[in-house]
Amino acid sequence: MGEQIFRPRLAQKAEVSLLTLGGFGQVGRSCMLLTTADSSVLVDCGINPGARSPREAFPRLDWANITLDDLDAVVIGHAHLDHTGFLPVLLKYGYKGPIYCTEPTLPMMNLIQLDAIKVAAAQGKTPMYADRDVFQVMRQTITIPYGAVTDISPDIKLVLSNAGHILGSATCHFHIGNGEHNFVYTGDIKYGKSMLLESANTNYPRVETLLIESTYGAKEDIQPDRQEVESAFVASVNSVLKEGGKVLIPIPAVGRAQELMLVIDQYMKSGDLIEAPVFMEGMIQEATAIHEAFPEYLVRDLKKKILETDSNPFDSEYFTNIEHQDGRDEALRENSPCIIIATSGMLEGGPVLEYFRSIAPHTKNKILFVSYQVNGTLGRRVMDGAKQVSILGKEGKIEVVSINCSTERLDGFSGHSDYNQLMSFVHRLRPKLRRVLVNHGERRKSENLSTSIRRMYRVSSHYPQIQEAIKLF
Repeated sequence: MGEQIFRPRLAQKAEVSLLTLGGFGQVGRSCMLLTTADSSVLVDCGINPGARSPREAFPRLDWANITLDDLDAVVIGHAHLDHTGFLPVLLKYGYKGPIYCTEPTLPMMNLIQLDAIKVAAAQGKTPMYADRDVFQVMRQTITIPYGAVTDISPDIKLVLSNAGHILGSATCHFHIGNGEHNFVYTGDIKYGKSMLLESANTNYPRVETLLIESTYGAKEDIQPDRQEVESAFVASVNSVLKEGGKVLIPIPAVGRAQELMLVIDQYMKSGDLIEAPVFMEGMIQEATAIHEAFPEYLVRDLKKKILETDSNPFDSEYFTNIEHQDGRDEALRENSPCIIIATSGMLEGGPVLEYFRSIAPHTKNKILFVSYQVNGTLGRRVMDGAKQVSILGKEGKIEVVSINCSTERLDGFSGHSDYNQLMSFVHRLRPKLRRVLVNHGERRKSENLSTSIRRMYRVSSHYPQIQEAIKLF
């Protein structure tokens, strides 16, 4: 591998292009190809969880005419499936090169990828890859800590920095040639400190081109301040528990689940949140264990609690992990108010569907959304007010579920920056930008953020779509 990375450069002048293969003008299947005269690097390799056809679900590697043997490296920003879900397929079909990510991202993405196999099988679908392909991902991955300069090809150096989105999430700084061009890909960022993670890094030696996400890129996408959203969460949950109801929170196992655990533990201990059983199911327990294994990546106060005290909030007495049907029966017992946190976050599979079919028909219950719901997912339809939905029931039969419970959306727990935070991130970047590209958002949101950046900061800005080739330098 060293010989491949340090092979002689063929071109002395840097030429840099970006091919957009997924995650542009949409949320999902994030993937792009960064090319120079000497190198080809694939950045992220995800799937679109809300897609209904392969053409819409997977990165357009076919359009780029990629030869796997010619790829120098794959770089992964963070573990979520919309950024890593297609990676095992790449290895299944012959990619033999290195994969780069942070230390916590490797076990986290492997956990998520293995879970995706189980979810597909439970839904009666044929998984795209097998366990052995995920294990091969482990073998080919090189983990690097934040701030370490790593040569990944003859003319590209990589530095990963905290993105604040989930554990181990990284912004990717590509130093190309002899400094001729510096490209920063934010991936998913949170420019604001949370109970779990520090705010995204804005310190780079040089940046000529910035590629920034726009999940919440519309001007109206302003999240409430943290204290406000925590108070709203407590009030929302208390209103249901007082009436003897159940609160179902569909949640991604990584990031939002741990954030919510911290909030629940704090407010139950203070007496503001009514004490009630908190049941958790899915791979939340495993994901939380990975957080505890990498405390140095967490916010300072939490790191101290885990390493130096006996008050680790993840081990709180309020939480019960469900591992068997008996536990599920206890959570769903009538006249027994409780909070249920289960995966997946978009109601697209996993144990949350078992709870959904039981909780949705009853008016005293509530489904509370605290994470982003991609267009086309069941979660998005429920959040938008659907009164009846079809899901795959037991024994593979289609089942119609009536939604008589209340539904609510709380945005402030998101691991994504809102509009103001995205604009502040661009403003706080110290190096003078030449160009900004906008991705990872519905088209109108990407367009709005791009226009705002161009007008406010007097810098060239563009919101590419999928299957565009962009010359960066």
